[in-house]
Amino acid sequence: MVGFEKLKPELDALGVKVVAASVDPIDKAKEVAAELSFPVGYGVTRAQADQLGSWWEERRGLIQPSEFLVAADGKLRSATYSSGPIGRIDAADVVKLVAFYDKLAAQKT
Repeated sequence: MVGFEKLKPELDALGVKVVAASVDPIDKAKEVAAELSFPVGYGVTRAQADQLGSWWEERRGLIQPSEFLVAADGKLRSATYSSGPIGRIDAADVVKLVAFYDKLAAQKT
């Protein structure tokens, strides 16, 4: 999440809004959110992870990285899922991906 905070100016310029969610309780989520300028949700449940299609790790009772890029019209543009701690989408990749989609949209007009 720190990477997204570092690239906030670039993300803002592209109109990207970042939100995060975790299985953490509210007190832990508040600690994390204190260092970020975007909202951090808390208390993600197994049922919610299942609705998202995310990988739930039984042993530790947590959701593995699941990231979504949703367009302004509400359509899903990209989804990444991981079955472990490796595989999170990088903020710089989001900047590149959104810029790419914007370029494609500009070519159609």
